[in-house]
Amino acid sequence: MSLYDDAVLVLKGYEDQEELRRTYLEHLETHPDGMWKACGDGHITASALVIDPSSERVLLTLHKKLRMWLQMGGHCEPADDTLEAAALREGSEESGIAGLTLLPGGPVRLDRHHTPCAWHLDVQYAALAPAGAVEAISDESLDLRWFAYDEVADVADESVVRLLEATRARL
Repeated sequence: MSLYDDAVLVLKGYEDQEELRRTYLEHLETHPDGMWKACGDGHITASALVIDPSSERVLLTLHKKLRMWLQMGGHCEPADDTLEAAALREGSEESGIAGLTLLPGGPVRLDRHHTPCAWHLDVQYAALAPAGAVEAISDESLDLRWFAYDEVADVADESVVRLLEATRARL
């Protein structure tokens, strides 16, 4: 199964945000290249909010280009077999943490936002950090920091706050 096929299955099975879910599926239907950065009309991306539920905190990256505190995430790559694999890869690469595991149940949220390259149709997951995880800043980050749940609204935009709220509800 291709990454494109996996994305269609994941989105068809996602049971929330109906209008946005339809927008993603229509995008893929009209753009066979809609998984890739080269699609100028927008592309599917995958992200992971890295969480430490026992300490009630999340790991956010200060994105180098956007200069905003965000969850880990980005473009799908040809080696990604699934959206889950893309989210885990992005989470591990940008956090420096090995052994992340996604919360069961598929994506936590969808979020469509404009970036300098195009519209991102982000499929958002939540990833549990293993006990004792130590983060490491990647080339894509200016900073990487753990924030208590109640600090996130002070540093991040509404999309990250909504992702944290949905993640906490899933927990």
